Amino acid sequence: MEPEVYQLKNDQIDNLSSLDADAVREQVVKATRDFKNSWRNLAKVLYLVWDKKLYRNWGYDRFDQFSEKEVHVRKHTAMKLIRSYQFLEKEEPLYLQDSRSEDKPYKATPSFETIATLQRARKTLGDDDYRKVKSDLLDRDKDPAEVKKDLTQLIRQRRKDLDPEEARTRSGRVAIERFISELKKFKRDIETLSVLPEIIAYDIGKLINKIEGYIV
Repeated sequence: MEPEVYQLKNDQIDNLSSLDADAVREQVVKATRDFKNSWRNLAKVLYLVWDKKLYRNWGYDRFDQFSEKEVHVRKHTAMKLIRSYQFLEKEEPLYLQDSRSEDKPYKATPSFETIATLQRARKTLGDDDYRKVKSDLLDRDKDPAEVKKDLTQLIRQRRKDLDPEEARTRSGRVAIERFISELKKFKRDIETLSVLPEIIAYDIGKLINKIEGYIV
């Protein structure tokens, strides 16, 4: 299964010489846009296969068997792609749309490296610091390697600024959020695989809601 990525065919390339400059420029913009979006297209289909467990329809017991055999991507890399797609879907959905509209202008999908840096910033920084990192990467087109270096220094500084009690509170919140994430995965597996009674998935859902109520 391969994502559909824009390509110029040989006859189209031959015909470019007969086009006017603006038409050629349009082709360049489209090709560049689709090149940048190619990781997103792969991440999108991998997310669908993983989330819906479609690989079982094709004779695979595990997702990693499918990704390594058919996509030639190791599970670690495949999951990084999936998590990056999930991050965009939750935090920056404008970068997942395929076309522009009056109220939502088109925004090309950032590079995979850029998304990884944004994910790290979201997990470790407050809203104001995250917005600064986001602006550097997405609005000012600052070099991702430079932003990554600045981010590491900023994280270290913010950790120094935290008093011990605040640091423990933040660490505890992160641990709770991870636990909730694991509960949600377990609940989804129960519902998908039917390995346990539905009442257990229902009770897990109630537990998730109760825990989330304490950390709002």
